[in-house]
Amino acid sequence: MTDAWLSATLPVLGLATASVEAVRSAAVRSGATGPVTEAAVDPERVAAAFASDRLFRAAGTPANAFAPLSGFFRAADGYLRTHANYPHHRDRLLRIVGLTEPDRETVARTIATRSAAELEEAAAQVGAIAVRARTEAEWRASAPGVAAATGPLVRTTEREDVTARTPTGHTLAGIRVLDLTRVLAGPVCGRTLALLGADVLRLDPPVPAEIGWQHLDTGQGKRSALLDLRTDRPRAQELLDQADVLVTGYRPGAIEAFGLRMPPGLIRARVNAWGDLGPWAGRRGFDSIVQAAAGIWLIESADGVTPGALPAQALDHATGYFLAAAIIDALVERAADGRGRDVAASLARTATWLLDAPGRDPHHPPAAAPTAAATVTHGQLTTARPAIPGFDDYPHPAHPWGSDQPRFV
Repeated sequence: MTDAWLSATLPVLGLATASVEAVRSAAVRSGATGPVTEAAVDPERVAAAFASDRLFRAAGTPANAFAPLSGFFRAADGYLRTHANYPHHRDRLLRIVGLTEPDRETVARTIATRSAAELEEAAAQVGAIAVRARTEAEWRASAPGVAAATGPLVRTTEREDVTARTPTGHTLAGIRVLDLTRVLAGPVCGRTLALLGADVLRLDPPVPAEIGWQHLDTGQGKRSALLDLRTDRPRAQELLDQADVLVTGYRPGAIEAFGLRMPPGLIRARVNAWGDLGPWAGRRGFDSIVQAAAGIWLIESADGVTPGALPAQALDHATGYFLAAAIIDALVERAADGRGRDVAASLARTATWLLDAPGRDPHHPPAAAPTAAATVTHGQLTTARPAIPGFDDYPHPAHPWGSDQPRFV
């Protein structure tokens, strides 16, 4: 049964357990006490955490993971994979196909007459999210694919600036984390740090609003506040000066472009789709988009033609855990020398890790659903239990989006 959780052609369960084990090991190295011990990672709990969108219930209602214009569309030269869950991404997609009404059938007919390669480039120009579905061989030979295979899984770079703060005993006790991320990888990272004792404050601009179920599924243990970095820079700078860790999903230099100054000794962690190298470094993307670009859609196809997918948003979740582990290690190192560090991870680099991993099984059984024992219910909200061993629940359920004041405890 264990092998059936997250069952796929690619060794998804292996990726998932490796990323959770990376956090557990980093926590042990940090000298953390309490629930984090030498206990083994539980594959069912890991699978439940990775497939949390399928277990999520709000008043008995499951999550609707993808909007109507998110998915695969047949184009004139193959498949186009789109992501339009957020209204602004949907509107930009409609713009590049020359439509105004978000009707999937009409969009599909239009895309069928267009080149996926041409639409991919048009999307990149306007900030829409769409890629041409490639084979694995095409991806590995491409400049973005080569860039994604370069360097470590998570890159940590030491800086010369030094914090004036006195190190704490347990690495995460009293650590303040400013979480400026959305969707999955970044929020999973922040949620993990909160589970291990950090004070995590997630900040969002008021517009666009976060997708409701998505926030409830990844916001446990944190507080959630609204703050526009462009219009309230003094408050944003104050919070940044108080933070030990900044986690963002922005491209390099974006925070500085808001006019904000990075305090000395800050652990600056970033996660993005394509990494910081290569021609796609500045492009937007999501887990499903990376799967399509990297050839995973075809590897997981049931018939070798129809687009398939991993049994969970595994690139997102795994990248979030790997990033959290690297942040913990960076905090340990900072406690010794006081220096700030940059920590960077990308979904495309995690995808390369998965593609390179041994153990493909094209004859795998269907993925088995984790049992109810891997979930926890608070009132009308049901979510997956933590994947990190030793914890049965998060410090508290997700607060309503934007319901907290923009301040640390």
